[in-house]
Amino acid sequence: MFSFPSTKDVPTNIQDRVEKNIEEGRGLSFGGAKKQGGVFDFASSNEMWRASIEVLDFISFTNASYSGGIIITDWFSGNSDDSNSNSRELKITVRFLSNEIRADGLKVIVHEKICKSADANDCQIQKVESEINNQIKLAILKKASLYKDQGDKAKSDGVKKYRKGSKNKKLGKTPKDYN
Repeated sequence: MFSFPSTKDVPTNIQDRVEKNIEEGRGLSFGGAKKQGGVFDFASSNEMWRASIEVLDFISFTNASYSGGIIITDWFSGNSDDSNSNSRELKITVRFLSNEIRADGLKVIVHEKICKSADANDCQIQKVESEINNQIKLAILKKASLYKDQGDKAKSDGVKKYRKGSKNKKLGKTPKDYN
């Protein structure tokens, strides 16, 4: 059964607690390096991430790692209606270089796999340098800026509402007291 430890058993000094935890095997230290905690955001609060997921929602993902800053789609068909053509599939990779909504904060890479027959070993994969990369990037940036504007407006409205409410509280009166 769980019981709270006595204050006599737990040192109040942080450094003493760290040393005690390490002695008891509850901690790990790497050469005494002091490391500050990082900033952890939720993926839903990052406009670039949300926009990328929204723009690429027509494709299934093989990897979508927010902490790794990468989205990789599965291979999807890029075939034309002509059944005699070679099998052509595309894969899109989006790399996040920054959390800021900037053109250089995002890199879109498209790979193409062309198979001459049904044999999977008879395929060539190459990186595609075309306008599709820029179109995807532009669509993501536009959607991200829309999300950013919506978020800024919501925050602004919340601040205005708070300020309006706090003025009335300072005066000790509500709007209906003035009627």
